[in-house]
Amino acid sequence: MTLIQRKVERVPCTVEVSHRFESLHAHVRFDNGAVVHPGDEVQVLGAPIMAAWGEVITEEREAIITRATALERLWTRLTGDLEFIELCEFSFSEEITV
Repeated sequence: MTLIQRKVERVPCTVEVSHRFESLHAHVRFDNGAVVHPGDEVQVLGAPIMAAWGEVITEEREAIITRATALERLWTRLTGDLEFIELCEFSFSEEITV
């Protein structure tokens, strides 16, 4: 991990897209065991995967992981809690407010 220089990794991955009543999700698993840390960016290469209703599609792809610098990682850790608290300020209810 460097202070100002970003590192880029190309890794094989498996993408699963589900469009079912029980589960609506898109997951990426890095086949080489790579781990994403706070501040890292991931881009999966290839065309978008569109699953029709009731389908689960699994494809092998390649992903590019751009590692955050030490400063970016620290900033993400420091400000991440604040962004989470901001999300918690919202509530959902059935009441209509006027």
